Amino acid sequence: SNGYIVVSANGGLNQQRVAICNAVAVAALLNATLVLPTFLYSNVWKDPSQFGDIYQERHFLDMMKEEVDIVKELPSRFQSLDTEAIGSLITDSDLPKEATPHDYLEKVLPILIRNGFVHLLGFGNRLGFDPMPAQIQKLRCKCNFHALKFVPKIQKVGALLRQRIRKYEAEPTTLDKQLLGDYISSNIPSKKPSNATKPPVKYLALHLRFEIDMIAYSLCDFGGGTIEKQELQAYRESHFPLLIKRLRKSKPVSTEELRKTGKCPLTPEEAALVLAGLGFKTGTHIYLAGSQVYGGNSRMHSFIGLYPNLITKETLLTPTELAPFRNFSSQMAALDLIACATADVFAMTDSGSQLASLVSGFRSYYGGGNAPTLRPNKKRLAAILYENSTIEWNGFEERVRRMIEEGQRVRTRRSGRSVYRQPRSPECMCRL
Repeated sequence: SNGYIVVSANGGLNQQRVAICNAVAVAALLNATLVLPTFLYSNVWKDPSQFGDIYQERHFLDMMKEEVDIVKELPSRFQSLDTEAIGSLITDSDLPKEATPHDYLEKVLPILIRNGFVHLLGFGNRLGFDPMPAQIQKLRCKCNFHALKFVPKIQKVGALLRQRIRKYEAEPTTLDKQLLGDYISSNIPSKKPSNATKPPVKYLALHLRFEIDMIAYSLCDFGGGTIEKQELQAYRESHFPLLIKRLRKSKPVSTEELRKTGKCPLTPEEAALVLAGLGFKTGTHIYLAGSQVYGGNSRMHSFIGLYPNLITKETLLTPTELAPFRNFSSQMAALDLIACATADVFAMTDSGSQLASLVSGFRSYYGGGNAPTLRPNKKRLAAILYENSTIEWNGFEERVRRMIEEGQRVRTRRSGRSVYRQPRSPECMCRL
């Protein structure tokens, strides 16, 4: 080994998961020993959870031991050293976004060899996907799709959540087994109930990315008037100082232009229109991931009017069942990931979100071609909705379906694209 790599990952559950897999790849690339990654506390996520609170440590270590040396903590001889003073502290500003293997060999390896360890602080999206040695790419896939398993606490409540959604006994799929482990069988009754003739409920999981951080960062106008504008501006100034600094130096872009170019998040009303245009009936059971929609009930009023069978983890699980997760946003997000990945259909409103990316990747990897994912093209949808003063419903349906069908086409991973979202590549999936 050339030394030890310490990784402190930032962000929420999904960003941290990607960081772990990237850290494994970097350790293999530099022939280094990886210290079990830690998670930085964020004022946004406010979750003190660490690796062992979310993932099974022993399974992770056993699964990766043949390829990468991983230890639980840095040796004591390094712990007392001033990491920054000796030059072993490496932040995101020291590495370009989606850095290449050459960047790490040139900038990180010499420090690693000289000091015996490096600390990658705030390590996130700092490793590209191409060009990348095939064996390193394989490690990322192995880490994401096989080595990172949720702890029993999450699996158990995730299985309970699945049971509540389905209502009646459902044959577990490969996806169910992968995400829920041994707990999937514990929720299947040993004897068929009297109503066993009823099939399990089919449902669509929707990741409606309409939280305040997304809305504020987009700079779009959502019709809330002066009060909404003031509230979003205050949020930007508090949470996105770099964005504010950039805006002061750049020419303002109109909200109309942002919408036309597909830069605005879909509103709940727009999401409902897309689902209706695809033929989902008013009785469709829809699981809503996240559920922290900006504007609350008033913003969701029209969506619920069209799709009243809207469910969330908060409505399906009792306060007692949710209590162990309440102050841990990443663990709550893990329940959403399970419900979305194991759904009959998964729909997203923002293809750039990490949750949507990881869920669609799991559905490709383990879904056997029977786990459709719906991705609206926001630019094309804006053209359908706003470039036509009037449009007949039949015409709207046809254009929406064409838009979604193009996003559903099975493709091998293109160069530069994420293996976590698009695992169909020789380095990740054996059969395409």
